[in-house]
Amino acid sequence: MVDTPLFEIEDLHVRADGNEILRGVSLTILPGEVHALMGPNGSGKSTLASTLLGSPEYEVTGGTIRFQGEDITTWGPDDRGKAGIFLAFQYPQAIPGVSVLNFLRQALSARKGIDLSMLELRLSIMEWMERLAMDPSFADRYLNEGFSGGEKKRNEILQMAILEPELAVLDETDSGLDIDALRVVAEGVREVQKDRPQLGLLVVTHYQRLLDELQPSHVHLLIDGRIVESGDMALATKLETAGYEAWRLPVAP
Repeated sequence: MVDTPLFEIEDLHVRADGNEILRGVSLTILPGEVHALMGPNGSGKSTLASTLLGSPEYEVTGGTIRFQGEDITTWGPDDRGKAGIFLAFQYPQAIPGVSVLNFLRQALSARKGIDLSMLELRLSIMEWMERLAMDPSFADRYLNEGFSGGEKKRNEILQMAILEPELAVLDETDSGLDIDALRVVAEGVREVQKDRPQLGLLVVTHYQRLLDELQPSHVHLLIDGRIVESGDMALATKLETAGYEAWRLPVAP
């Protein structure tokens, strides 16, 4: 019996500001799988992450995106979020005047149509805040305002835990984190996986250190808008020691 793919990208081409950034990306994620996407700056990693969430800044010029068997290529970000696709941002934005609790209440209503009272939601997130080593007082602070890098990233994982997506895209979640903060975030991801073993993960990163924590079964190398090689953790280890230059296409004279 062949497992039904959770998420499929087929021959995806994307451009922004008239420039082609993704040049035929194909990728399949099954339920419960952890895929890592690595590559140098400018290779198209964040473009792919934003495109998967339906960002209007990027134009899909070819290929398809399927989620749970349905073509969602033309869906907007709201529809994708409601369907169960989640993006943890590289640089989470602060929203003055909106508390973490209020944000989660609105997001949960949009995702699942559940309108919890503030007290009900507070009670429901306390366990998760403890599991993520978050100070409970953060629930009443304005979203990401004055948060450290690690606190912002833990807050993203809290959102992922509460919203219960089917697919989560972690866009350079390790960016700007020291070793201790990275380990806390990785432990948070693992806690979510314990509760949702069918959760699919696409982890976008430059570095092996996050992958050492999450142990993906699939590692993909994106260079100049194309996946040029796929493998397992051995590929990540090779990239850590050899760098990306060996995979770059030669520049025509």
